[in-house]
Amino acid sequence: MVDLKTDAEITWCPGCGNFGIFTAIRNAVPLLEQKGIKSEDIIMTAGIGCHAKIFDYLNLSGIYGLHGRNSSNAEGIKIANPNLKVINFSGDANGLAEGLAHTMFAAKRNQDITFILHNNSVYALTTGQFSPLAEKGWKGPSTPRGSIETPFNVISLLIEVGATFVARSYAGDINHLTETIVKAIEHEGFSFIEVLQPAMPYHKWEEYKDKIEYLGRKSNSKEEALKIAWNTHRFTIGVFYQETREVYHKSLYGSLNPVKESLSREKRLEKINEILKP
Repeated sequence: MVDLKTDAEITWCPGCGNFGIFTAIRNAVPLLEQKGIKSEDIIMTAGIGCHAKIFDYLNLSGIYGLHGRNSSNAEGIKIANPNLKVINFSGDANGLAEGLAHTMFAAKRNQDITFILHNNSVYALTTGQFSPLAEKGWKGPSTPRGSIETPFNVISLLIEVGATFVARSYAGDINHLTETIVKAIEHEGFSFIEVLQPAMPYHKWEEYKDKIEYLGRKSNSKEEALKIAWNTHRFTIGVFYQETREVYHKSLYGSLNPVKESLSREKRLEKINEILKP
């Protein structure tokens, strides 16, 4: 089994919720290997932000991308080689501000990737601007009088745009988060996990731990899942929605694997010459 830690110095703030996500993914990969998913077939992408440091600390292959563009990188990887399991790490600012359109279209297409959203409700790396998930009234460096904006309900948003596995977990419950990550990666389709986690300079664990509640049951339909997402507490964790729908790469080209079944250079040139014949 691969050692999932690297030699990179970890520079997250002491007590940061990212440590919980890091622990859970390191717990999940061996469980996935037991189920036949090899670690060398698990690829990761990340954007820019505190979340993205996990790319340096986690010994998996992948692409460290531009701010908000990591969903597109994940889509490209999956389309090129459908045999890979792609995990897309993102902060709430990276994935729902700069990267919102990329996130929504990956979900709309039901790309077979797993999107793990590190939700600390703030632009933590750039010292505390409010994010698309910051609570109305939250006071920070960019909103000293309190944010006047209503945050996204990210669970209902992702269900609505087409994600086929939508869940919320909590960095303080490692077992629940590990189990949710395994389910998400096993799911064929766009899997989205919102992970509640504090950025220590701006939020504390006390804001979360006494408010966490567990979803009592799974929904039986998209409409029911949306009602649950609208009416439950923002600290409710569990799987809100799951459905089976054909994934994008299979709709695009069936069982083809462009990496492993690509034409030789000679064959490609032959086809080009046939097209260019007068």
